[in-house]
Formats: sequence, structure tokens, C-alpha cells
Amino acid sequence: MESFSIDHIAIAVPDEAAVDRWRQAFNLSPFHVEEVPAQGVKVYFFQSGGITLEMLVPLRSDSPVGRFIEKKGGGMHHLAFYVPDLLEAKAYLVKQGFEALSEEPQRAARGKRAFFFHPRSANGVLIEIVSRA
Repeated sequence: MESFSIDHIAIAVPDEAAVDRWRQAFNLSPFHVEEVPAQGVKVYFFQSGGITLEMLVPLRSDSPVGRFIEKKGGGMHHLAFYVPDLLEAKAYLVKQGFEALSEEPQRAARGKRAFFFHPRSANGVLIEIVSRA
């Protein structure tokens, strides 16, 4: 299995005012903003050093991010890793005991495809693996 590399860190926030607060406090400018209707989220992408941060704003209260904010109040949502071969990486992680949340890849922002793995199988952290479409 090829190595995994950090793709991004995602932070769930309740609204665009929270995005603006982060932007101003840390002098960040989004390099891309996109809605992902299938996930019910609007995503703001920021680059800070060599790290990409995603700010996730729910479009609906019943979306995964909306439910996360309702339950936890926001905060770090997931850690994403880039992989060259999405299906191979998914099979590898499943063999390692990680619980995939879907059988088929999901559409992700910026034209990527993704699988998510349940936090209970990753010490409380939602894991995403992404690859190019």
C-alpha cells in the first residue's frame, strides 16, 4: 500500500459569521468556496503554510455537518488523507479494522472522490480518504 499524505483538516462551523471570525483572526483568505449539495455543506478552503483547512458550513440542519454541530457545537470534523488509488486504500483500511461509512465513493469538493470511516474505528476521529475524480 502506498503511503497516505495529509490532504486537509476540516472544521465544522455553524455559519458564515464563524468562517469570517476565523478568517479575520488568522489572516486567512479562501482560495476556493464550493457547495457540495450531496453532503449538505458549503466548504471554504484556506491554505496556511503547507496545510489546507476546510471550514464546513451546513446548508441544512439534517446534513451530516448540521447534525455534528447540533451534537457537538462544531469543532474539528475530520482529518483527510490523499491516496492515489481510492479503492485500494479503502480495502487496506477495512483490513486494518476501520469501518467504512459507504460501499461506494462519495462526491467530494474540488472534483475529488472520497470514503469516510467511522470515528469509533479511529479513536474518535472521522477519517476521510480522497483521490482525484
